[in-house]
Amino acid sequence: MADARDIRADALLNEMKDGDGQRLKVFLGAAPGVGKTFAMLSAARDLRRQGIDVVAGLVETHGRADTAALLEGIEVLPPRIVRYAGREFSEFDLEAALARKPAVLLVDELAHTNLPGGRHERRWQDIAELLDAGIEVYTALNVQHLESLNDQVRRITGVAVRETVPDAFLDRARDIVLVDLPPRELIGRLQQGKVYVPETAAVALDAFFSPTNLAALRELAVETVAAHVESDLRGHMLARGGAMPVRRRVMVAIDGATQSEYLVRITRRIAERRGAPWSVLFVDRGGVDGERRERVDAAMRLARRLGGEAEILRGHAVADELLAWANREGVGQIIVGRTRERPIARRLGFSLTQQLLRRGAHLELTIVATPVERAKARRRLRFADGNGSRREYAIATAATAVAMALSFVADRFLSVANLSLIFLTAVLFVAVRTRMAVAVFTALLCFLGYNFFFAPPRYTLVIANADDVLAVVLFLVAALVCSRLATRLAGQVTSLRAAQVRARALVALGQQLATSADADGVRAVAARALARTLDIDVAVLARDASGDLAIAASVPDTFALSTQDLAAADWSETHAEPAGRYTDTLNGAACWVLPLGADGRRAGVVALRFPSGQGEPDADRRGLALAMVQDVGQALDRARLATELESARVQGETERLRNALLSSVSHDLRSPLASMIGAAGTLLSYDTQLPDNERLELLQAILGEGQRLDRYIQNLLDMTRLGHGTLKLNRDWVDAGEIVVAAVGRMRKLFPDVRVDVHLPGDTVLLHVHPALIEQALFNILENAARFSPVNEPVRVIVRTEAGRLLVDVIDRGPGIPEDERARIFDMFYSVSRGDRGGQGTGLGLAICRGMIGAHGGGVEALPSTGGGTTIRISLPLPPPPDDRP
Repeated sequence: MADARDIRADALLNEMKDGDGQRLKVFLGAAPGVGKTFAMLSAARDLRRQGIDVVAGLVETHGRADTAALLEGIEVLPPRIVRYAGREFSEFDLEAALARKPAVLLVDELAHTNLPGGRHERRWQDIAELLDAGIEVYTALNVQHLESLNDQVRRITGVAVRETVPDAFLDRARDIVLVDLPPRELIGRLQQGKVYVPETAAVALDAFFSPTNLAALRELAVETVAAHVESDLRGHMLARGGAMPVRRRVMVAIDGATQSEYLVRITRRIAERRGAPWSVLFVDRGGVDGERRERVDAAMRLARRLGGEAEILRGHAVADELLAWANREGVGQIIVGRTRERPIARRLGFSLTQQLLRRGAHLELTIVATPVERAKARRRLRFADGNGSRREYAIATAATAVAMALSFVADRFLSVANLSLIFLTAVLFVAVRTRMAVAVFTALLCFLGYNFFFAPPRYTLVIANADDVLAVVLFLVAALVCSRLATRLAGQVTSLRAAQVRARALVALGQQLATSADADGVRAVAARALARTLDIDVAVLARDASGDLAIAASVPDTFALSTQDLAAADWSETHAEPAGRYTDTLNGAACWVLPLGADGRRAGVVALRFPSGQGEPDADRRGLALAMVQDVGQALDRARLATELESARVQGETERLRNALLSSVSHDLRSPLASMIGAAGTLLSYDTQLPDNERLELLQAILGEGQRLDRYIQNLLDMTRLGHGTLKLNRDWVDAGEIVVAAVGRMRKLFPDVRVDVHLPGDTVLLHVHPALIEQALFNILENAARFSPVNEPVRVIVRTEAGRLLVDVIDRGPGIPEDERARIFDMFYSVSRGDRGGQGTGLGLAICRGMIGAHGGGVEALPSTGGGTTIRISLPLPPPPDDRP
């Protein structure tokens, strides 16, 4: 029941999002000329009559008077003029539409490809940005432009449609209006010149606009609208607790052959009908050549455009990897393409299809026939005409020639059977450096050469001896098996090497990021790591104080961004999606721009500039770049959290100090004022009535409390000067003993009952310090010791020199300070609850002492005292005597 509640909650959330976010209405037709634009304009006029703000962003009337008449009275945005190939063209102005921001915007030709220079490559991407900006959009689309129907349309009409719209974008539509027209009426409109000019119409009638083609396209349009209606109905039923279908994932396995994109499109249609999520998987067993890798990458990109997930698994057994992933992700249906299978593997039950059938009893297995692939498979063993293939076969031929030369030399020393090992070595040499087909070619060449030149009778393919027959056949079998194993091993080594490079790069990046304390350090590390790993130019951009994106770190330091690069960076950071080169958004930029940050938090972007002549990076390099950028984004999030945490800690500490100061002012400063006011009031009221001795006591109390108040205020002023760095040092040469005697004398006046034992060195110790500050620091420590020292226990002051420093120890026999709090007693106001004041004082004495001594290059620390109590040690550097100064 928990799962059902979760699904219903998700459906309700989706329904709420649909009400707020789905502002797209699509007028869908089976072919040009059915009246999509006419229906869109008619709906727009109805909205205007209701008082809704409707603006035409771009409407293609194609010279039809009745369609143009419907535009009368509707505001039309001026087009953006683009010069291309020496001509001027009118394009939809996205910026003007965003600035105008009407309630409803009309944008025709959803599948249109924009001319270079615009923000996006396709018009549907412009509309996606309009929808994200909260603008409702009406648009028109022909069914043949849907990405998942591309192959079907090509088979039906024989025409390859190049401008396509991802099905995932159509899923954003709140309403899809089917604009239908019977084929005969559409052909009649075409013949009357209402769709194309007469010359173009004649060609279209002979090709695309045949009755059979139009009927098939009409059926596809109806199926598309029906699937959308079914999806909406399913969502409403789930939201209201109705029938809850089991949404098991649909998975398609591709192998990088030419049918991969076809399988992806078929899977999208099957998953859409089921209302299920879907994924595309490729199992990399190593040894994938460049052409096959490109086909895999193209299929993966298509899957992501169509709204699916794309995964690359690495392993030895394809069936094991597919079934393990299917069990882990809750897959209910596996789709595979039917290609030419090896007869031996099929008979032994080793083919992928048979393994999935035998071991995936709980799964639905769909095998899609691909006639084009079967026809090509019959010619699979042929020489490729690429430069890389010719080079591989040249290596195979050279290795066979070397093996023959060595065999002719060794023929006089070795038996015929042993000569086969030389040829077998040549096969292994080629197998570990090339692909399987080249290794088989080498094995056959070596087999023929070994049989012709060395197996008796020589210089003929006839083998007279039965033992030699067995040896030659076994050599061929061993060569083929070894070549297969060697090729597979080489591929796995290559795959492991790539995985190791990726892991090493990510580990190194993680270690460097861990040592970066702030966002600037993270960006500098990111730029260096990405540039070194990918061997490209890198720039990390962040918002400056004015809110503009600027380069925060780059490799090289002279990295410069063009206007298009900056526009791509701004769009990527705003929308948290890649932009620039290798994308469909602002792809005229020279940099591939990736956003930083997660969960909607903007942390800047990374601009990657690959060499101008280099194509799109392969899947491994692209995945490594994305993984590294993701790690950098997470590191920036951690740095931001650390900064916020430190700010919160400082704010909390500031609040604690503020409360402590208020408490000190309200209590410690108010107490002496209360005593002074009370004594002064008594003198004022009973001046003549008081005996002389009582009057003297009251005056002494006023004087003592005033001096006490003066010390508190002086401590606060000293702490303020220390905190703002305005404390000035007026250094002079002075005897350390004089400072100690002066501070002890002040303390004895304040605490006449406390005994102080002073131990000074026998020789004069000169200091180059500000005498008054050092005396005040020592006095604060003595006052603190006197307050905690028990009655009849002396406070000892020991002065000595050690290792070029003056040490002054103030020792008391008080309760002592716990070890874990010794460093904290020098913090401001720490002693409000316990510490250096013992019921009196502001808790600033030791903090001021540390500041004053630190200003002279010295230090103050609390140490345990032998026999109990506390030792506060002042350490000051001893300067060279005045006569020895340079």
